[in-house]
Amino acid sequence: MPQQVLTDTVRVAIHSPDAIVRAGLVSYLQSDRRTREVPPDKIREADVIVVAVDVAGASSLDLLSSLCDKPEARFAMVVGKQWQADVSAAIDRGVRAVLWRDSFSPATFIQTLLTITEGGGSLPTTLQGTLMEQVRWTQREVLSPRGLTASGVSPREVDVLRLVAEGEELCDIATKLSYSERTVKYILYGLMKRLHLRNRAHAVSYAIRTGLI
Repeated sequence: MPQQVLTDTVRVAIHSPDAIVRAGLVSYLQSDRRTREVPPDKIREADVIVVAVDVAGASSLDLLSSLCDKPEARFAMVVGKQWQADVSAAIDRGVRAVLWRDSFSPATFIQTLLTITEGGGSLPTTLQGTLMEQVRWTQREVLSPRGLTASGVSPREVDVLRLVAEGEELCDIATKLSYSERTVKYILYGLMKRLHLRNRAHAVSYAIRTGLI
């Protein structure tokens, strides 16, 4: 009977200065048919890049960019001792998951890689809390004074987009929101110009894709 070939295998690149840690992670990949390792010279082809470090700091984030500069690159970091990096900056660099080296199983490792490939992420609870505090501070100190949300879109822009998505005419939107039609047009124009959106349909598509509406 011919062996089944999996077409949706997750391609994983592993970077670790510690040969023993690297060998262990590679063995996890080899034990599950849903994943396979890609060699270092083909790292740009990887669906997920696993980076193992003892201490995650600013230099670790610089390392990510040097390993793969693709904007869509997705990283999982395996940390041995301590996390000292800015969590928001790590996410901006493409980090989608963090695992403590001494507290995860092969099954957890593989599931994390699959989750990242599907567009998800996974952070330890301590880092989740740190990230929430950073988002809260940014919202309170930076965005709210400018009438914006964390998405960069103001509440009234979200209201207008939601009604446009429901098929309402601009005059009806103005009535429902107690604005003038000119104001509604100004809100839409400002949003599309700021986010480089071509037209109303593009604006609605953006809002749906990013979860604004």
